[in-house]
Amino acid sequence: MTEHPQWFTSSYSSNGGNCIEVAVNLVATYGIVPVRDSKNVDGPILDVRTAAFSAFVAGVQAGHLGPL
Repeated sequence: MTEHPQWFTSSYSSNGGNCIEVAVNLVATYGIVPVRDSKNVDGPILDVRTAAFSAFVAGVQAGHLGPL
């Protein structure tokens, strides 16, 4: 991979640091959305296919996942 992830945390993340970071700059080239724990930036990265990530976001927005 020649591009490096450009990480960001959602502006809606104000829950005391329990956040994830995503790097959407790799979607067009690789068809993935890398995801990592914002508290452990040197830890593992999960590469989620674009369609799966979109379905996850749609489910959250629709309230289908319920409270944690």
